[in-house]
Amino acid sequence: MNQDYIKPSAWSLIEEGFEADRVKSSESLFSIGNGAMGQRANFEEHYSGPTFQGSYIAGVYYPDKTRVGWWKNGYPEYFAKVLNAPNWIGIDVKVNGEQLDLNTCKQISDYRRELNMKEGWYQRSFKATLPNDMQIEVCATRFLSLDIDEIGAIKYEVTPLNGPAEIVFTPYVDGGITNEDSNWDDKFWDIKGAGVENGFGFVESMTMKTEYHVCTGMRAALFVDDKKREAKPGSDITSNKACMSYTVEVEANSTAALVKMAGYVTSMNHEVKDLRKVSEAQIDKAMELGFEKLKEMQAASWAAIWDMADITIEGDVKAQQGIRFNIFQLNQTYLGKDARLNIGPKGFTGEKYGGSTYWDTEAYCLPFYMATKDAGVARNLLKYRYNHLEKAIENAEKLGFKNGAALYPMVTMNGEECHNEWEITFEEIHRNGAISFAIFNYVRYTGDYSYVPEMGLEVLIGIARFWHQRANYSAAKDKYVILGVTGPNEYENNINNNFYTNYIAKWCIDYAKEQIDKVKTDYGTDYARIMAKTKLTDAELSEWMKVADNMYFPYSEEHGVYLQQDGFLDKEMIKVEDLNKAERPINQFWSWDRILRSPYIKQADTLQGFYFFEDHFTKEELEKHFDFYEPFTVHESSLSPCVHSIQAAVLGRMDQAYTFYLRTSRLDLDDYNKEVHEGLHITSMAGTWMSIVEGFGGMRIKDDMISLEPRIPSQWEGYSFKVNFRDTILKVNVAQRGTTVTIEKGEAISLKVNGETVEVAPDKAITV
Repeated sequence: MNQDYIKPSAWSLIEEGFEADRVKSSESLFSIGNGAMGQRANFEEHYSGPTFQGSYIAGVYYPDKTRVGWWKNGYPEYFAKVLNAPNWIGIDVKVNGEQLDLNTCKQISDYRRELNMKEGWYQRSFKATLPNDMQIEVCATRFLSLDIDEIGAIKYEVTPLNGPAEIVFTPYVDGGITNEDSNWDDKFWDIKGAGVENGFGFVESMTMKTEYHVCTGMRAALFVDDKKREAKPGSDITSNKACMSYTVEVEANSTAALVKMAGYVTSMNHEVKDLRKVSEAQIDKAMELGFEKLKEMQAASWAAIWDMADITIEGDVKAQQGIRFNIFQLNQTYLGKDARLNIGPKGFTGEKYGGSTYWDTEAYCLPFYMATKDAGVARNLLKYRYNHLEKAIENAEKLGFKNGAALYPMVTMNGEECHNEWEITFEEIHRNGAISFAIFNYVRYTGDYSYVPEMGLEVLIGIARFWHQRANYSAAKDKYVILGVTGPNEYENNINNNFYTNYIAKWCIDYAKEQIDKVKTDYGTDYARIMAKTKLTDAELSEWMKVADNMYFPYSEEHGVYLQQDGFLDKEMIKVEDLNKAERPINQFWSWDRILRSPYIKQADTLQGFYFFEDHFTKEELEKHFDFYEPFTVHESSLSPCVHSIQAAVLGRMDQAYTFYLRTSRLDLDDYNKEVHEGLHITSMAGTWMSIVEGFGGMRIKDDMISLEPRIPSQWEGYSFKVNFRDTILKVNVAQRGTTVTIEKGEAISLKVNGETVEVAPDKAITV
C-alpha cells in the first residue's frame, strides 16, 4: 500500500517528490472530470517515460469485436470500449532549444502535485535542470469547467532561474491516439481533418462504427509576468494533429505563461455541420472570461456541490480525506444532467471493464444521488433503464426467453449486452434484481410513486417474467431452483441455487405483483395501457406466484445459516486469516481453477442479501451469517468493504466497522488491491458514503420517515452529513456526547432517532 505516498490533507490530495514508478498511479488518483468529460492526470509537456494517456467523453464508445465466444448463440458480438479521445491538454515546451521532459532532466526538485477537491482544480509544480543546464521552475494548473462543460482550462507557467531564456510553447490537439484497452488493435477513430484558423486549432474526428462526431478545439494566449503578450502563433498541421507555437524571450526569474482553453463538442449534443463553429464559440467564451475568472466560477460551483454533499469528520484526517475524495470523484463522473448517461466503474479515469453501466449504479450509486442531489437526478438513473427495456427484452430473447422477459445487460452502453466473459454475461443474472430493488428504494426514499405507473411497472413485469422462466421445478426438492449462475461473489462460477440470486428472484416477483395490484387500484388508466402493452394475464401471474412461493434456498442445519450455494460446505474451509499474505490478492497469484475450488469470497454475496433485505431478518440472524461468511471473504472487490462496514456497525462492532470504512474510503488512495494505475473504483465510492450515512449514521426509511440510529467510531470526535429527504434538507451532527439534527431547508418533519419519533422544525434543532 502507498500509505506514505499521498499526504493526509482534509481538502486535497498532495504528492511530493518525483518518482517515475508511480506516475501511472498518480495519473489515476489526480484525475479530473465534470460529468461530460474527464481525463487522467497526464503531463501537459512531453514525457518519454511510462504513462497511460487517457481522456474520455461521456457516452462516446466503440463496439470492439469480442475475441471469444462470438460464434456462440446469444453471445455478445462486441465489448463496448470507453474511448480514449483526442488529446487536448498537450503543450510541448522548449527552453533555449531543449525540450522539457521529466524523464530526461538532469535533476528534479520541489516536485508537487495537488488535487484541490474543495475548488475543483489540479496543479503540478517542480524545479528542473534540463540537459542543457537551464534551470527552470514550472507550475501547471488545470480544471474541467462545471459551468461550460465542453471546456477545460490550463495555465502553464515557466520561470527560468539561472539566466534569460527563449521559451517556445507548442499547444496542440492530437487525434492520433490509441486505446490501452483494445481487442484487435482496431482503428477506433477516423480523423476527418485538422487545422488552425485565426488562432483556433482543431481536429475533427468520428468514431468508427458508432459514428460519433467530435470536434476537439483549442485556443491559447501568452502572458509574461501576468501581462498579456499579443502574439500571432505559428502553426504546424498534420493529418491528425494541429499545433500552434508561441515564442517568447524572458529574463531570469520572469514568468512566461500559456493559457490554453480547449475541449470537446460532440454530435450527441450538436448538429455535425455545426461542431467546429460551436467549439470555437465555446472556447472564445471561455477565453473572454479568462482563466482566473473561470477558476473563480469553478470554485463557486464546487462550493454549491459541497454545501449539500460534504461529510465532515473531526479528529481523523485520513478518514476525512478518504470520504471527500470519494464524493469528489462521484461528482466529477456524474451530475445527473443527462438521462442518456450513467456511471461507469472507472468513470473517466481508465479503460478497464469497458461499458458505462453495471449493477453498481442501482445497488450502490442510487442512494448517494438520491440523498445528495434531488429526486430528478435519481429518476434519470431509473429512466435510463426504462429507455433500455426493449433492448433488455432482446437480450433475453437471444438466450431463448420469451413473452417479454427482460434480462438487463451486465455491461452496456446503449442497452445491448456487451460483456464477453460467459460466466458474467450469461450467469451473473442477479443484476436484474438490483434494478427492481432500485425502483423500490427510489419510491421508499423519495415518496415519488409516479415513476412506477409511468415507467417502472413495465420494467418490473419484464424482470419478473425473466425470473419465472429462468427458474425450473425440481421434483427431487419439490421446489423451484435456479441453476448455472454466478452470484455477486465472482470467485464462484456456474453454481446452482446461489442464495442471493434465488432470494432476490423471489422478491422481484412478489414486488412486481404488489405493484401491479396497486397500479390497478390507484392508476386505472396506466394499468389499462400497461396490460394492453404487456399482454399480462391472471393465468401468467398465477404461474409467477408458484415460483415465488416455492423457491428453494440452500440451508445448513449444522451451522444455522443459508448457504451461499449448493455444495459450499464441500470446499476446504480454510479461513482468510490462515492464507499466506504473500499470495494476496489471490486473483494476482492464484490460477482461476484454484480460486474456483476455494471457499474464498470476493465480495458480499449472501451478506448482500442481508444488506438489501435487512428487515427480513433478525439481528441475531445477521450476526450468525456475518460471523460465518466474513472470515472467508477476501474483499478483493471494491464493492465488498462498504457492505461489511455497514453490517459491522449494525452489530455494534465499531472497530471492525471503522477498519472496513477505511478500506473502502482509501481503497485507491492506499492502493489496497495494487491496481490503481489502471484507474479508480468510481462506483464503489458511493458505498463509502453509505458506510457513514447508513452504517455509522444508521439512516433507514421506516414507517415512511427517516430513521437514525447514530454510532461513532472511537477514533472520531464527531462527524456530520446532510440528506435531501423529499425536499427537506436535514443536517445530522454526531458527536461522542450525542446527536443533533437540524433542518437547513424545508418544512418541519417527523423522524425517528434510536426508535423514538421526534419532531424537527426549521427554527429548532433537536439533540439526542
